[in-house]
Amino acid sequence: MNPFKIIKNGITSENPTLVQCIGLCPTLAVSTSAINGVGMGIAATAVLIGSNMAVSAVRRFVPDEIRIPIFIVLIAGFVTVVQLLISGFAPSLDKSLGIFIPLIVVNCIILARAEAYAFKNGVVESFFDGIGMGLGFTIALTSIGVVRELIGNGSIFNVVVTPAGFQPALLVILAPGGFITLGMFMGAFRFFQNRSAEKRGESLPDADSGGCAACGSAAICGVRPDAGSASQTNGGDDR
Repeated sequence: MNPFKIIKNGITSENPTLVQCIGLCPTLAVSTSAINGVGMGIAATAVLIGSNMAVSAVRRFVPDEIRIPIFIVLIAGFVTVVQLLISGFAPSLDKSLGIFIPLIVVNCIILARAEAYAFKNGVVESFFDGIGMGLGFTIALTSIGVVRELIGNGSIFNVVVTPAGFQPALLVILAPGGFITLGMFMGAFRFFQNRSAEKRGESLPDADSGGCAACGSAAICGVRPDAGSASQTNGGDDR
Protein backbone atom coordinates (compact mmCIF):
# COMPACT_ATOMS: atom_id res chain seq x y z
CA MET A 1 0.00 0.00 0.00
CA ASN A 2 1.27 3.42 -0.99
CA PRO A 3 -0.81 6.07 0.86
CA PHE A 4 0.63 8.93 -1.18
CA LYS A 5 -0.39 7.23 -4.43
CA ILE A 6 -3.91 6.61 -3.12
CA ILE A 7 -4.26 10.27 -2.11
CA LYS A 8 -2.78 11.47 -5.39
CA ASN A 9 -5.25 9.36 -7.36
CA GLY A 10 -8.15 11.14 -5.67
CA ILE A 11 -6.70 14.55 -6.50
CA THR A 12 -5.52 13.91 -10.06
CA SER A 13 -6.22 10.76 -12.07
CA GLU A 14 -9.52 9.94 -10.31
CA ASN A 15 -10.67 13.41 -9.30
CA PRO A 16 -14.38 12.93 -8.58
CA THR A 17 -15.45 16.26 -10.09
CA LEU A 18 -13.08 16.89 -12.98
CA VAL A 19 -12.44 13.31 -14.12
CA GLN A 20 -15.23 11.03 -12.91
CA CYS A 21 -17.88 13.77 -13.22
CA ILE A 22 -19.81 12.69 -10.12
CA GLY A 23 -21.21 14.82 -7.33
CA LEU A 24 -21.93 17.64 -9.78
CA CYS A 25 -25.17 18.86 -8.13
CA PRO A 26 -23.45 20.32 -5.03
CA THR A 27 -20.53 21.40 -7.22
CA LEU A 28 -22.75 23.61 -9.37
CA ALA A 29 -25.00 24.74 -6.53
CA VAL A 30 -22.54 25.80 -3.82
CA SER A 31 -19.52 26.88 -5.87
CA THR A 32 -20.83 30.45 -6.18
CA SER A 33 -18.18 31.47 -3.67
CA ALA A 34 -14.83 30.15 -2.49
CA ILE A 35 -15.86 29.87 1.16
CA ASN A 36 -18.85 27.72 0.21
CA GLY A 37 -16.56 25.45 -1.78
CA VAL A 38 -14.19 25.02 1.15
CA GLY A 39 -17.05 24.39 3.58
CA MET A 40 -18.78 21.80 1.42
CA GLY A 41 -15.44 20.16 0.58
CA ILE A 42 -14.45 19.80 4.23
CA ALA A 43 -17.88 18.43 5.15
CA ALA A 44 -17.79 15.89 2.32
CA THR A 45 -14.21 14.90 3.19
CA ALA A 46 -15.13 14.23 6.81
CA VAL A 47 -18.07 12.07 5.72
CA LEU A 48 -15.93 10.28 3.12
CA ILE A 49 -13.25 9.37 5.63
CA GLY A 50 -15.73 8.21 8.28
CA SER A 51 -18.02 6.26 5.95
CA ASN A 52 -15.13 4.64 4.08
CA MET A 53 -13.61 3.37 7.31
CA ALA A 54 -16.96 2.21 8.68
CA VAL A 55 -17.90 0.36 5.47
CA SER A 56 -14.48 -1.27 5.33
CA ALA A 57 -14.71 -2.34 8.97
CA VAL A 58 -18.07 -4.11 8.55
CA ARG A 59 -17.67 -5.35 4.97
CA ARG A 60 -17.12 -8.98 5.96
CA PHE A 61 -20.41 -9.05 7.86
CA VAL A 62 -22.61 -7.31 5.27
CA PRO A 63 -24.62 -9.49 2.86
CA ASP A 64 -24.32 -8.36 -0.75
CA GLU A 65 -28.09 -8.14 -1.14
CA ILE A 66 -28.52 -5.38 1.46
CA ARG A 67 -25.17 -3.62 1.28
CA ILE A 68 -26.48 -0.39 -0.31
CA PRO A 69 -29.09 0.32 2.44
CA ILE A 70 -26.44 -0.39 5.05
CA PHE A 71 -24.03 1.99 3.31
CA ILE A 72 -26.67 4.73 3.32
CA VAL A 73 -27.42 4.25 7.03
CA LEU A 74 -23.72 4.49 7.89
CA ILE A 75 -23.26 7.55 5.68
CA ALA A 76 -26.36 9.22 7.17
CA GLY A 77 -24.91 8.84 10.65
CA PHE A 78 -21.72 10.67 9.72
CA VAL A 79 -23.64 13.34 7.80
CA THR A 80 -25.80 14.01 10.88
CA VAL A 81 -22.71 14.51 13.04
CA VAL A 82 -21.12 16.83 10.47
CA GLN A 83 -24.31 18.85 10.07
CA LEU A 84 -24.67 19.33 13.83
CA LEU A 85 -21.05 20.46 14.09
CA ILE A 86 -21.44 22.96 11.25
CA SER A 87 -24.72 24.34 12.60
CA GLY A 88 -23.16 24.69 16.04
CA PHE A 89 -19.79 26.20 15.14
CA ALA A 90 -20.41 27.78 11.71
CA PRO A 91 -24.07 28.82 11.54
CA SER A 92 -23.48 31.25 8.68
CA LEU A 93 -21.92 28.48 6.58
CA ASP A 94 -24.76 26.15 7.55
CA LYS A 95 -27.27 28.73 6.31
CA SER A 96 -25.32 29.30 3.11
CA LEU A 97 -24.99 25.61 2.21
CA GLY A 98 -28.55 24.86 3.27
CA ILE A 99 -30.07 21.61 2.08
CA PHE A 100 -26.85 20.47 0.42
CA ILE A 101 -25.32 19.41 3.74
CA PRO A 102 -27.96 16.73 4.52
CA LEU A 103 -27.95 15.79 0.82
CA ILE A 104 -24.37 14.56 1.27
CA VAL A 105 -26.12 11.32 2.29
CA VAL A 106 -26.96 10.66 -1.36
CA ASN A 107 -23.88 12.29 -2.85
CA CYS A 108 -22.60 10.05 -5.66
CA ILE A 109 -19.00 10.47 -4.50
CA ILE A 110 -19.66 9.08 -1.02
CA LEU A 111 -21.70 6.09 -2.16
CA ALA A 112 -19.40 5.35 -5.11
CA ARG A 113 -16.31 5.13 -2.92
CA ALA A 114 -18.13 2.97 -0.38
CA GLU A 115 -19.19 0.55 -3.10
CA ALA A 116 -16.12 0.64 -5.36
CA TYR A 117 -13.30 0.95 -2.84
CA ALA A 118 -14.13 0.67 0.87
CA PHE A 119 -16.17 -2.52 0.41
CA LYS A 120 -13.17 -4.18 -1.25
CA ASN A 121 -10.23 -2.84 0.75
CA GLY A 122 -8.96 -2.57 4.29
CA VAL A 123 -9.65 0.20 6.79
CA VAL A 124 -6.29 1.94 6.38
CA GLU A 125 -6.49 1.99 2.58
CA SER A 126 -10.07 3.25 2.78
CA PHE A 127 -8.98 6.01 5.15
CA PHE A 128 -6.43 7.33 2.67
CA ASP A 129 -8.88 6.93 -0.20
CA GLY A 130 -11.35 9.12 1.69
CA ILE A 131 -8.67 11.76 2.19
CA GLY A 132 -7.66 11.70 -1.47
CA MET A 133 -11.19 11.86 -2.86
CA GLY A 134 -12.15 14.52 -0.33
CA LEU A 135 -9.14 16.66 -1.20
CA GLY A 136 -9.83 16.26 -4.91
CA PHE A 137 -13.44 17.33 -4.40
CA THR A 138 -12.46 20.23 -2.15
CA ILE A 139 -9.78 21.54 -4.51
CA ALA A 140 -12.11 21.38 -7.51
CA LEU A 141 -14.99 22.99 -5.63
CA THR A 142 -12.84 25.77 -4.18
CA SER A 143 -11.11 26.51 -7.50
CA ILE A 144 -14.42 26.81 -9.31
CA GLY A 145 -15.77 28.94 -6.46
CA VAL A 146 -12.78 31.30 -6.62
CA VAL A 147 -13.28 31.92 -10.34
CA ARG A 148 -17.05 32.35 -10.10
CA GLU A 149 -16.83 34.64 -7.09
CA LEU A 150 -14.06 36.74 -8.61
CA ILE A 151 -15.75 37.28 -11.96
CA GLY A 152 -19.30 37.37 -10.67
CA ASN A 153 -18.79 39.40 -7.51
CA GLY A 154 -15.31 40.91 -7.66
CA SER A 155 -14.18 39.22 -4.45
CA ILE A 156 -12.33 36.16 -3.18
CA PHE A 157 -13.31 34.63 0.17
CA ASN A 158 -15.64 37.64 0.61
CA VAL A 159 -12.70 40.07 0.30
CA VAL A 160 -13.04 42.58 -2.56
CA VAL A 161 -9.94 42.37 -4.78
CA THR A 162 -11.10 44.19 -7.91
CA PRO A 163 -10.84 47.93 -8.71
CA ALA A 164 -13.69 50.25 -7.86
CA GLY A 165 -14.87 50.46 -11.46
CA PHE A 166 -15.08 46.69 -11.95
CA GLN A 167 -18.39 45.48 -13.36
CA PRO A 168 -19.12 41.93 -12.19
CA ALA A 169 -20.54 39.44 -14.67
CA LEU A 170 -23.53 38.17 -12.73
CA LEU A 171 -24.07 35.36 -15.22
CA VAL A 172 -21.05 33.55 -13.76
CA ILE A 173 -22.64 33.08 -10.34
CA LEU A 174 -25.92 31.93 -11.86
CA ALA A 175 -26.64 28.37 -12.99
CA PRO A 176 -25.48 28.85 -16.62
CA GLY A 177 -22.20 30.31 -15.40
CA GLY A 178 -21.70 27.28 -13.18
CA PHE A 179 -21.98 24.91 -16.13
CA ILE A 180 -19.68 27.05 -18.28
CA THR A 181 -17.02 27.37 -15.56
CA LEU A 182 -17.16 23.66 -14.74
CA GLY A 183 -16.79 22.77 -18.41
CA MET A 184 -13.76 25.03 -18.77
CA PHE A 185 -12.13 23.48 -15.70
CA MET A 186 -12.78 19.97 -17.02
CA GLY A 187 -11.30 20.85 -20.40
CA ALA A 188 -8.21 22.45 -18.87
CA PHE A 189 -7.74 19.53 -16.48
CA ARG A 190 -7.97 17.03 -19.32
CA PHE A 191 -5.49 19.06 -21.38
CA PHE A 192 -2.89 19.09 -18.62
CA GLN A 193 -3.48 15.39 -17.97
CA ASN A 194 -2.69 14.63 -21.60
CA ARG A 195 0.39 16.85 -21.57
CA SER A 196 1.66 15.19 -18.40
CA ALA A 197 1.04 11.71 -19.81
CA GLU A 198 2.91 12.57 -23.01
CA LYS A 199 5.93 13.77 -21.02
CA ARG A 200 5.96 10.47 -19.11
CA GLY A 201 5.64 8.50 -22.32
CA GLU A 202 2.13 7.33 -21.44
CA SER A 203 -1.14 7.76 -23.28
CA LEU A 204 -4.68 8.38 -22.08
CA PRO A 205 -7.65 6.71 -23.79
CA ASP A 206 -8.97 8.75 -26.68
CA ALA A 207 -12.25 10.35 -25.62
CA ASP A 208 -13.24 10.65 -29.30
CA SER A 209 -13.30 6.87 -29.59
CA GLY A 210 -16.51 6.78 -27.58
CA GLY A 211 -15.50 3.62 -25.75
CA CYS A 212 -15.96 2.98 -22.05
CA ALA A 213 -12.19 3.07 -21.54
CA ALA A 214 -12.24 6.83 -22.20
CA CYS A 215 -14.54 7.45 -19.25
CA GLY A 216 -13.10 8.84 -16.02
CA SER A 217 -14.95 6.13 -14.07
CA ALA A 218 -13.41 3.27 -16.06
CA ALA A 219 -11.22 2.32 -13.10
CA ILE A 220 -14.27 1.94 -10.85
CA CYS A 221 -16.16 -0.19 -13.37
CA GLY A 222 -13.11 -2.35 -14.03
CA VAL A 223 -12.92 -1.48 -17.72
CA ARG A 224 -9.47 0.03 -17.27
CA PRO A 225 -8.01 -1.68 -14.20
CA ASP A 226 -4.66 0.08 -14.45
CA ALA A 227 -6.21 3.54 -14.25
CA GLY A 228 -6.07 4.01 -10.53
CA SER A 229 -6.62 2.77 -7.05
CA ALA A 230 -10.31 1.95 -7.36
CA SER A 231 -9.52 -1.40 -8.92
CA GLN A 232 -6.99 -2.41 -6.31
CA THR A 233 -8.15 -4.88 -3.70
CA ASN A 234 -6.72 -5.86 -0.38
CA GLY A 235 -4.70 -8.98 -1.06
CA GLY A 236 -7.13 -10.10 -3.74
CA ASP A 237 -10.02 -10.28 -1.24
CA ASP A 238 -13.28 -9.26 -2.98
CA ARG A 239 -15.04 -8.78 0.30
